[in-house]
Amino acid sequence: MHITRRTFLTSTAASFLTPQLTWAQTTLDAGGTRLDTLSDGNLVLPKSFSLGDAPMEEADQILAKYGISGETLEPDCNVTLLRNGDRTVLFDVGAGPDFMPSAGKLMDALDELGVDPYDITDVVFTHAHPDHLWGLLDDFGDLTFPDAAYHMGRAEWDYWTDPNTVSTIEAARQVFAVGAASRLAELGDRINLFNDGEEFLGGIAARATFGHTPGHMAFEVQLGDEPVMIVGDSILNHHVAFERPEWLSGSDQDAPMAAQTRISLLDQLAHSQMRMVGFHLPDGGLGRVEKRDDSYRFVADGA
Repeated sequence: MHITRRTFLTSTAASFLTPQLTWAQTTLDAGGTRLDTLSDGNLVLPKSFSLGDAPMEEADQILAKYGISGETLEPDCNVTLLRNGDRTVLFDVGAGPDFMPSAGKLMDALDELGVDPYDITDVVFTHAHPDHLWGLLDDFGDLTFPDAAYHMGRAEWDYWTDPNTVSTIEAARQVFAVGAASRLAELGDRINLFNDGEEFLGGIAARATFGHTPGHMAFEVQLGDEPVMIVGDSILNHHVAFERPEWLSGSDQDAPMAAQTRISLLDQLAHSQMRMVGFHLPDGGLGRVEKRDDSYRFVADGA
C-alpha cells in the first residue's frame, strides 16, 4: 500500500473508531470479471426537491408502500467497482468530504475490499453532480485516485467546463456548477472524452441517457456472457420512478427529457431482463426491472 496523507489519516482515525457498517457488497463474479457495488453512504433530501410537482397525495401513497414517510428521502449511494484482468474501474467517485456528512464513505468501502486508491486504473463518470463527482479530490485537494485515467461523455464535459454554465444554470444548482468546474479543471490531459455508443474501454460501452444532466451516460458492461447496465441517475429511485416514471422530478435538470429517457430505459430493461445497477437504488442497487401493467418494479438480486 502507498502511504499518503490520506492513508495516514485514515489509519490513525481507524485506531480510535469502532467499525459500524459493511460498506462493500460483492455482487457478481463471472468470466474472470468481478463487479462490486460499494456504499458511499446516503443522501438526505427534501421530499419536495425529489418529487417536484408530482401529486403529493398519490406520491405519499406510493412511498407508504415502501415504508417511507416524512418530509425527507434518504436514498442510498452505490458506486460500482469493476475488476477485469489488469483493469480496476470505478464508475463515479462518490460525494467526497465536502457535500453531505451522511455520504462520502467510498474510501471505507474500498478499504474493506483491500483496494488501494493507487489500484484504480480508470474512473468513469455517469455525470458531474456532487454525489458522483466531488469525491474526485481528497481533504487536501489532491486527486483521490492519482494513477487513474478518467473518462466522461463529451456532452457532459462540455457543459460543466463551459464558463457560461454557472450563470445560466438555475440558482439552486449554481454550487453544482462551481464545484464541477473546479474539480474537472484538476484533470487536465488525464480526461478521455467519448460519445454515445462508443466502447471506450474494453467491454464497456456508453449509452446516452440525457435529461438528469445534459450529457448523462449509462454504461453497458460485459460480465462474462452477461451484459449489465450501470444506469447512474437515469432511474433515480425504486418507488416513484418505477411506478410513475412519467412524473417529472425536481432532481432532473431537464425533467421532461429525463422522463422520456426513464420510460425508454425501464421498458428496455424490463423487456431484455438485463441486470442493472442504480446509483440510488436499495440493496446495493443491483437487480432487474419487472413490468407490471403500466408501471414497473425494481427487483433486487436475491429478493
